[in-house]
Amino acid sequence: MSETTHPSDPRAEPDHWSQRLANVAMATCLAVMALAVFVNVVLRYGFGMGLAASEELSRLLFVWMVFIGASAAYPRGEHMAFTSLLDRLGQRALKAVTVLIRLLVLLACALIGWGAWQQVVVGLGSHSVVLGYSTALLPLPALLCALAIGTMALVELIRNQPFDRHSGLEAE
Repeated sequence: MSETTHPSDPRAEPDHWSQRLANVAMATCLAVMALAVFVNVVLRYGFGMGLAASEELSRLLFVWMVFIGASAAYPRGEHMAFTSLLDRLGQRALKAVTVLIRLLVLLACALIGWGAWQQVVVGLGSHSVVLGYSTALLPLPALLCALAIGTMALVELIRNQPFDRHSGLEAE
């Protein structure tokens, strides 16, 4: 565990229940997508017919998988970060920049969350063409992701948690 990881941070425990749940949800989405596309290809090329729901289901699951992954990557420090400037800052400047970064993350989450909420409200009144699910399910993961990442960033800001510049991932 690095010195910049807060003890109650999910990064401190690689097998934290939230990380396992996110991994299972993403794997399930990917497995169902792959199965739906595979069955559709076999039916289309083998029997001259296809499943109309396959494309719609795959799109919905892909959107959910991406936003679940984005939410799961944040506490582990796996989002893209340009840290070369941060490595050159003194301790005082680093603390100020850390606060600025967290405030910018909160602003981005607020903007994404607001836009996603507007799309959820619009989608409540319509349904997908083939499967008939509420189209509010498409922007909903963006709203949930913005809430999750915003909450994590706010907690880090309140705790005055140092910015994790080295998450242990290799950079190229």
